Amino acid sequence: MANWELKGCCQQDQKVFLITICIYAVVILALWRTFLLKPFKLITVFLHEASHAIACKLTCGEVLGMKVDENEGGVTETRGGIYWIILPAGYLGSSFWGMVFILSSTNLLTARIAAGCFLAALFIVLFVAKNWFLRGLCIGFIIFIAVVWLLQEKTSVHALRYIILFIGVMNSLFSVYDIYDDLISRRIHSSDAEQFAAQCLCPCNGVAWGVIWFNGSC
Repeated sequence: MANWELKGCCQQDQKVFLITICIYAVVILALWRTFLLKPFKLITVFLHEASHAIACKLTCGEVLGMKVDENEGGVTETRGGIYWIILPAGYLGSSFWGMVFILSSTNLLTARIAAGCFLAALFIVLFVAKNWFLRGLCIGFIIFIAVVWLLQEKTSVHALRYIILFIGVMNSLFSVYDIYDDLISRRIHSSDAEQFAAQCLCPCNGVAWGVIWFNGSC
């Protein structure tokens, strides 16, 4: 079993890990506007909204529902909780989950744990989803991850770590792009950053918070 852990870097396996990340990044950027990346972009939006939901629950709020649309938009309806924690959790959460998936891919056991947690999250969201598109997305990725995992355990096709790594790289890149596109390059008045600026007592506007979150994601 290849060792992707960076401890004692850099041996052959670690070099393969770092080169794989670079290859994934180049492929993702090359195919950015194609339909091939659409499912992975949508799952990144799902993790963005799930981060809002997790922040809401951690601050004693109530999640009323989640929605992901085909146009790569999404919304999480919440009640209560601490909004200055819930609002930035989406963009920063996407970057965080990207890091978690990348680090989890360095070891087969942690890749299995990440895949299991991901499947559990997809299953839970089936019951709070506000539209059938999100339910279909969850079902599709549950089947996809389950098949990859089954092949990992029963055949010589050992792709689970590579899939987990790809999802991690995709999340990391998409979160940074999403912050720049939504909050910095163009100003969307209903964005999380604009709502956060309205809640915050400091003089920063939505664009300023977008820059701060952008730096945090990087």
